[in-house]
Amino acid sequence: MSISENIKKYQDALPNNTTLVAVSKTKPVSSLLQAYNAGQRVFGENKIQEMASKWEEMPKDIQWHMIGHVQTNKVKYMAPFVDLIHTVDSLKLLKEINKQAAKHQRVIKCLLQIKIAEEEHKFGLKEEDALQLLDKNIQATLPHVSIVGLMGMASFTDNKTQIEKEFKTLSILHQECIKQHPQLSVLSMGMSSDYTLALNHGSTMVRIGSSIFGARNY
Repeated sequence: MSISENIKKYQDALPNNTTLVAVSKTKPVSSLLQAYNAGQRVFGENKIQEMASKWEEMPKDIQWHMIGHVQTNKVKYMAPFVDLIHTVDSLKLLKEINKQAAKHQRVIKCLLQIKIAEEEHKFGLKEEDALQLLDKNIQATLPHVSIVGLMGMASFTDNKTQIEKEFKTLSILHQECIKQHPQLSVLSMGMSSDYTLALNHGSTMVRIGSSIFGARNY
């Protein structure tokens, strides 16, 4: 199937309240334009410089999502345009996003990345650390940041029971957080291999790459 047919397939299959993030990392602009012409407006990248160069070339009605680990010294390159950062995992990073967003008179939306996978190398906050970042006293010091939800990545495994358990953990935390912080409407979880399980546990945003664009070009 072509890229545009794949986009159409997901547009038809996903519930109305679910955002499809087309993960376009390593893909050329020509591939992104095929998705764009099929109606896709939300693209996810995991390297800031690659995202910035695509932003310069692509139409300006696209929402760019940063889905990779963020180094604080690179925030300035995406601050003028990034719509949503999925991978906030420290107060230090939030402060830097706030500082750089202020320079452009912007408020940048962020998700707190929660560590749900068992793999050691995966990034993310512990539950209690995430709750600390949502404290209104901390939020008051970050007027150029808007935390709008949570994000998590399940373990890279074929064990569906384990993946479901991890998604369920994040889903429960999300529901608890919403009681205190109703603005946290986004739950970003699920990728090409496990998005149906994620949807079953309340995901509102799925990050699909290889199933749309084919294998990565490394």
